[in-house]
Amino acid sequence: QVQLVESGGGLVQAGDSLRLSCAASGRYDMGWFRQAPGKEREFVAASRWSDGITYYAESVKGRFTFSRDSAKNTVYLQMNSLKPEDTAIYYCATAAKPFVLSSAYYSSSNYQYWGQGTQVTVSS
Repeated sequence: QVQLVESGGGLVQAGDSLRLSCAASGRYDMGWFRQAPGKEREFVAASRWSDGITYYAESVKGRFTFSRDSAKNTVYLQMNSLKPEDTAIYYCATAAKPFVLSSAYYSSSNYQYWGQGTQVTVSS
């Protein structure tokens, strides 16, 4: 059974940093998504476990970094230079199988398993 447990959210000021963690029950290609109030869930970042290739949304490129600890089956999202518009509930997700096309990583509909979400609030 695939399980994802997130942690690391909180309330910070603009310009601060946070690191989110997602502990998984196995080694999977993983994605991070976020959903702000009244908005659709959007892609943030993803990584392929086999070779570590990562994908980022344009809005976070250069500020967020996806990493992993293979020994712990845990992935991280390091978020630097946070902005108020980054405020959202952040979710990690997996399909528990590799995607064939890189474009698949960007769509939430391709992920079957989701963490419980962690709130990130950035004040101005």
